[in-house]
Amino acid sequence: MNTVLLPAKETWPELCRRPSIGKAYLENAVRDILYRVKTEKDEALRFYSRKFDGSCPDELRVTEKEINVSASMVPQDLKDSIEKAKGNIEKFHASQAPAEKPVETTPGVSCWRKNVAIDKVGLYIPGGSAPLFSTLLMLGIPAKIAGCREIIVCTPAGKDGSINATILYTAKVLGITRIFKVGGAQAIAAMAYGTESVPSVYKIFGPGNQYVTKAKQIVQDEGIAIDMPAGPSEVLVIADETADSSFIASDLISQAEHGPDSQVIFTTTDQGLLEKVREEIKKQTETLSRKEIIRKSLENSKLVLLSSIDHCIEFSNLYAPEHLIINTSDPKADAEKVTNAGSVFLGRYSCESMGDYASGTNHTLPTNGYARNYSGVSAESFIKKITFQEVSANGLKELGPSVEIMAGAESLEGHRNAVALRLNTLKNV
Repeated sequence: MNTVLLPAKETWPELCRRPSIGKAYLENAVRDILYRVKTEKDEALRFYSRKFDGSCPDELRVTEKEINVSASMVPQDLKDSIEKAKGNIEKFHASQAPAEKPVETTPGVSCWRKNVAIDKVGLYIPGGSAPLFSTLLMLGIPAKIAGCREIIVCTPAGKDGSINATILYTAKVLGITRIFKVGGAQAIAAMAYGTESVPSVYKIFGPGNQYVTKAKQIVQDEGIAIDMPAGPSEVLVIADETADSSFIASDLISQAEHGPDSQVIFTTTDQGLLEKVREEIKKQTETLSRKEIIRKSLENSKLVLLSSIDHCIEFSNLYAPEHLIINTSDPKADAEKVTNAGSVFLGRYSCESMGDYASGTNHTLPTNGYARNYSGVSAESFIKKITFQEVSANGLKELGPSVEIMAGAESLEGHRNAVALRLNTLKNV
């Protein structure tokens, strides 16, 4: 990891840059994939499955038999853990979309909003070397709570043409049956445009690599809603001299192992702790199976010494991390100053892994600085709010003259007339 000691503030924006593929290359590559899927449909999906995943399934849709067989391939202790996580995630997300009461803005004028589930949603579940069945919990549960009528899942198949058994088992537990063996940017294209096998949806959810994230951004420009730009993964840890260096190192490594384009940042006021963390990272990495991925990620990562915890928080707010861990002597007080972060973990025992799997919060979060203006996924992400209003005769008398004056001031006589006609009918009422 790169070490930066007491950097001047004017250098902070450069330190906050994420690793990225060349923008022009990335955009051109993704646009080519999107265009080919849009025009060639299933044929293009099979082409990219062969090219990127090393497989070409005969049927893109997972069969009912494949889903049912998955249950026998998942150990009971993992099934029990999934159930426990499911309960916590349901409990947290069920509280997020309360019905709103009508408001009388003027006597006789009532306004209200109604929660309506988005009809058709698509969930992208990363596969590859780390099939994220936990992401299916994080997306499928709030979609079910919201009441989405149609939920489809896209996830890449392995070289044998099958989907990870735990992903299929999790889908079965959630009652999701429309699952397709498609990954990468091509999966985003399939859900955006539709193919012979994969239906189009109104909103796409889920994290992914830079290709997936770019594909989501492009289809959003074409009118398909997305949850947020989400991926690659990142964490920023703030700690003082009271923190345990082994805990900090493990938190950094847990995000670095997601992929070589992940980034982790450690900020502290204690240079001795910084050096201990560096040594702990080396020691712990050697024991892990994904150490080559971790090492590549750490090449993009930084250890930053700053002069105060307030400066650490200011730096973090500029960076706007997907995950923020505050491991200080008074984390709750320090957290009050946080303005930009996807999800925040407080204290020595609140490791980010808890939120990734089972504490109840959602792990689908904005990355690459988008925590400045996006929230993570919630039940509300799967809901649109429709506004309603009802104006009585008395309400029209009370408020209509003001509307007439305002419409006239904007030279919109048709607007003014719609009110005037109605008021005229009420003159003798």
